[in-house]
Amino acid sequence: MMWTGWTQKALRLTFVLFLVLLLTQAMTLLVPGDLAVMVLGENASQEELAQLREELALDQPLLHRFSKWLGAAVRGDLGVSLQTGQPVAQLIAERFLVSFELMLYAQVLALLLALFVSVLAVSRVGTWLDRTCSFIALGLISIPSFSLGLFLILFFALLLDWFPATGYRLWSEGVIAHLSSLFLPALALALVEAPVYFRILRTDMVETLKRPFVLTARAKGVPKWGVMIRHVLRPSLVTLITVIGLNIGHLIGGVVIVETLFALPGMGRLLVGAVYAKDLFLVQGIVLVVALVYIIVNMLVDALYLILYPQARGVERQR
Repeated sequence: MMWTGWTQKALRLTFVLFLVLLLTQAMTLLVPGDLAVMVLGENASQEELAQLREELALDQPLLHRFSKWLGAAVRGDLGVSLQTGQPVAQLIAERFLVSFELMLYAQVLALLLALFVSVLAVSRVGTWLDRTCSFIALGLISIPSFSLGLFLILFFALLLDWFPATGYRLWSEGVIAHLSSLFLPALALALVEAPVYFRILRTDMVETLKRPFVLTARAKGVPKWGVMIRHVLRPSLVTLITVIGLNIGHLIGGVVIVETLFALPGMGRLLVGAVYAKDLFLVQGIVLVVALVYIIVNMLVDALYLILYPQARGVERQR
């Protein structure tokens, strides 16, 4: 049954989530020094240090400490930031929307670029235009997002003054101002993701062009762009949809770098600050949220895959 396959995948992803959280907790053992001393300072008394170790379960074995944290996390309590004293859940909630908007913005830009260039290249497959698009895509794949971000800041912000170099504008300050503040960081991410999508989509579209139903559409006199959009593009989206789900982890990694580069108040920048400050409870909370987002996106991608490719339901029933 299809639901059996979904249940098995959900269980596998839950197990992966458990391992990720456990490994994150285990990394606290690799942090040099005494965490209690880091929080209270060198001048703290032994009684204060002992009390804090007991409160944070630092004097307990790893599995006991992890089970205690996991039990609280299931109830929505992610602990308190060692740096600010604020609830971790509150800090993440304040930053989550910025990161989510940036990822969504970047994904939309990447897909629009990939779809447009793929249709353009495949419509002239084998020509100089197709080869040029493939060459540019290969070059962009080899450039990291932070290098693209620096170039975009230099060209569009400093030289042309079209977009702000850093900072974040709220929706209340205007839709254009808000989208403009996110455009350059989103474009820096999209220019890394789009070439990957382009190469996959182009390969599938070239194969689809050889199928009989495409030849039949051409024989009936369907315009060339109509054939490309209606008969070639849609069947070729199946692999792309799957890759989007798998690529979300790479996108999240890019967000961490880009948010720091463009001074955006998102979870990526919060994570970098938490790592530098050795705020382990905040790091654990962010890792939990990121892992949950990855799992949810992959489940949604599977659902979209079955909508675009109904034949896969029969395969799921056979498993």
